[in-house]
Amino acid sequence: MKRLFRKRKRDISLENKFRLHLSQEVEITPRSSRIPTRQALEWIPRQKREELLNPLVKVFITQNAYIRICAHAGSDLDNEVGGWMAGKHCIDNVTREQFIVIDTILAAPYTKQGAAHLTFTSNTQIALFDFLERYHPDKELVGWYHTHPKMGVFFSSWDEWLHKNFFSKPWQIALVVEPYTSAGGFFIRQKNGEMDTRVYFGFHELMNQEKKSKVFWKNLEPKRNLNTLETEVLVV
Repeated sequence: MKRLFRKRKRDISLENKFRLHLSQEVEITPRSSRIPTRQALEWIPRQKREELLNPLVKVFITQNAYIRICAHAGSDLDNEVGGWMAGKHCIDNVTREQFIVIDTILAAPYTKQGAAHLTFTSNTQIALFDFLERYHPDKELVGWYHTHPKMGVFFSSWDEWLHKNFFSKPWQIALVVEPYTSAGGFFIRQKNGEMDTRVYFGFHELMNQEKKSKVFWKNLEPKRNLNTLETEVLVV
């Protein structure tokens, strides 16, 4: 996917404001919590290439957030769409393992889109940041998502450039969704700071009380049976 950031004069001030917000060197300390593994169903790629890597964070996503992403992704099967993912960056207070909890999805407005590109304009960036700052001040920007309709789940060189420059925190992640064939995968930096763009990861689905899964991506499979899930309270 080709990512376009055109420098128009009227957008310079807005873009500079956005860059200022996201490039501030503010060290965000992970929130201390227990990793909610027993409250979640883990989904892994059917092709097990990710087993050779050592990701910095595990990804947990609420069912509501997953449904919102899928609804947005399926709203246009001919053109790319995308947005931001917000939630919490945490560290287990026993094992010291880092993890992300995604519970808030912000669909990107004011975009320019096509079959193989999505432009996050300056207006897009400012609108999303202001919305997050105003309505979800307790949440972190944990990553971004976009679709590759009819193209597959992969991370292009343009995706890599955007992720490196605008989502530079080691724990920030990216999600690519292929809505046409119902597939998706997360791209996560390893503990050494590098990202293998050839390999995507699955995630942990935070279950409801009925323990009924909402995931329907065909390129992923559950790692364990729903009947093995135990009750665990997530306190963040």
